[in-house]
Amino acid sequence: MTVINGKWKINLIWCIYSGIKRPGELERKIPQATRRVLDAQLRQLTDHGIISKVIYDELPLKVEYELTPLGKTIIPAIAVAAQWGEDNREELERLVQD
Repeated sequence: MTVINGKWKINLIWCIYSGIKRPGELERKIPQATRRVLDAQLRQLTDHGIISKVIYDELPLKVEYELTPLGKTIIPAIAVAAQWGEDNREELERLVQD
């Protein structure tokens, strides 16, 4: 749980799995998170081997993130959790509002 514990880590993993890879795209996909927090959580996910950071040697600098083989193994668990949320959306939204 330590590896994926973080407010935006699951969202980041899912976005990268879904094809969003550049920092600016991730920032637009998760606008509630600050760039600083996203950068910190991306760094932690990289340090834990869940994602890899690819830096292209060109100007302007181009950075992309992709899931590692280890990172891909968490996708089924995230998909099950997402389905549970969809199946219980109405009740969960009511509980969150209370």
